[in-house]
Amino acid sequence: MGKTGTLRFRHSQAIWVAAVLAFLGAVPLATARWYLSPLLLIPVAVGVWGWRAGTDADPGGIRIRALLGQRWIAWSEIVELTSDQRGQAVVLLWDGRTATLPAVRAADLPDLVGASGQPLGESRDDAAS
Repeated sequence: MGKTGTLRFRHSQAIWVAAVLAFLGAVPLATARWYLSPLLLIPVAVGVWGWRAGTDADPGGIRIRALLGQRWIAWSEIVELTSDQRGQAVVLLWDGRTATLPAVRAADLPDLVGASGQPLGESRDDAAS
């Protein structure tokens, strides 16, 4: 956890390296003709996404971050933490909706629950008793 008590999950930093290499590779093509210059925006967008996208968890809830936006989910809204067939972490909410947690794998779920401040294996009903 960070200094603020927030556990951060991010994608591999190799994405940044790939974005820089793609940018450098696109420069000769983009400078050949003026109408090809927007091609440089693609590796820039991938680099920004790699830097920004992920999941932050703290005792208050989970923040899902994407390229342009973010979504806050309080722990009280979460019914279940599970994983899909690919091993990606998914939350089931009280209203029946699901949300995939970027950069969180099935093996990270115990750490994610630990960030809530609630011991692993203890339900809210048990904690209230």
